Amino acid sequence: MQYRKDKYGNDVSVLGYGCMRFTSGVGGIDLNKAEREIMAAIEAGVNYFDTAYVYPGSEAALGEILARNNARDRVRIATKLPHYLLRTPDSAEKYFQEELRRLRTDHVDYYLMHMLTDDLTWERLKGLGIVEWLAGKKASGQIRQVGFSYHGNSDTFLRLLEVYDWDFCQIQYNYLDEHAQAGVTGLKAAAAKGLPVVIMEPLRGGRLANKLPSQAVKRFASYPVRRSPAEWGLRWLWDQPEVTCVLSGMNSLEMVEENVRVASEALPHTLTNEDFALYAKVVEDINAATKVPCTGCRYCMPCPGGVDIPGAFAAYNRRFSDGWIRGFKDYVMCTALRKDATWASNCVKCGKCEQHCPQGIPIREELEKVKKCFDNPIYRIARLVGTKIMKY
Repeated sequence: MQYRKDKYGNDVSVLGYGCMRFTSGVGGIDLNKAEREIMAAIEAGVNYFDTAYVYPGSEAALGEILARNNARDRVRIATKLPHYLLRTPDSAEKYFQEELRRLRTDHVDYYLMHMLTDDLTWERLKGLGIVEWLAGKKASGQIRQVGFSYHGNSDTFLRLLEVYDWDFCQIQYNYLDEHAQAGVTGLKAAAAKGLPVVIMEPLRGGRLANKLPSQAVKRFASYPVRRSPAEWGLRWLWDQPEVTCVLSGMNSLEMVEENVRVASEALPHTLTNEDFALYAKVVEDINAATKVPCTGCRYCMPCPGGVDIPGAFAAYNRRFSDGWIRGFKDYVMCTALRKDATWASNCVKCGKCEQHCPQGIPIREELEKVKKCFDNPIYRIARLVGTKIMKY
């Protein structure tokens, strides 16, 4: 495992463990499976584990696994304050103490303002006493470093860098989003200020690993240097010295092993001009096939109307990358083969989902397109047959 430094000179593994995508089991997270994967990562040298208050079951699962294995002192925990839920000056303390209980720890190594949207939001938090509260927590050692995670444009990100003496930041960044959101502009600006940058969505929720359009898959497969699409995506990030840590939502031992191998090999400034030309062609292929830039993060869920929003968008994109039949099959499987249909026609246009979408997708508008594409008599027949087979 390779390591890069945080603001205070501590070693941070270049590969971080994103704890949002643990495998589900009966009644919640499959804890035993997650334990095997987490401990394999720790034994391989991964020391940065990222979770959040609003990731269902994630903090508690991570805390229990570390406690079971006496591994708390072997890792650094990053979790997040749901600042958008704060209503009173005492709210932050309430949520923080709950997080400590879930994580079974007396301190958090890296504490983030979760999805900080703009400087006006920060001003509201200041009015609730967040600066003084953070100062007290840092002085007591309960919080070691303070940062923020961000989805938005680069101009706002640059302003947020200046509103507080941050210790680090976290942005969405990958070869498809090089010039979107905070982008390369934000990455370099943060690094210039001496801030470590943690990367989320390095593979766009798996889109750049196993959901590429067929033409892009062929490009990677025919290239003289043989690497999986996931490895190409990770190497693009680690080629940049400004990147401190790349989060991966690993949920299989095979994924842990592959990512650890790549993290142990990839060095800055080792990709060639030919490699970058390959990335550019793959981006062209993706842009030509992608209709909705959904990463599958599920911040839009649950939908009050019962729509499987990420599933609907994934199928809709599949329709344009691999044909209508493949897209329709995915759509039926994710929305019809269950007791209550979760198709796009359930949308009541309340707009709640759009308030939480990090990508700024006009979800209601896009769901109308999904509806026109898939919600037809053929779907109704498929649902009828499927529910009878499933005995609903």
